[in-house]
Amino acid sequence: MAGPKPTRVSNRIRDLRTERDLTQAELAMRLGVTRQTIIAIEQGRYSPSLEMAFQIAHELQLPLDQVFQYKGDDAN
Repeated sequence: MAGPKPTRVSNRIRDLRTERDLTQAELAMRLGVTRQTIIAIEQGRYSPSLEMAFQIAHELQLPLDQVFQYKGDDAN
């Protein structure tokens, strides 16, 4: 049996976070989630809710589409 299907949502959180000298723990604290949640989102193992995605973008001071990208069925 296959494992969980990987998310089609990719993100630049790790790069954007490190550019801002923000640790996973600091971002997690600001969002009210665990560091493990941030790790899972960064690695594409978990897609955040729409609300959390907007909160992450807000903390990184960028529009949502500069943090997250969606790879649909027609993506190569």
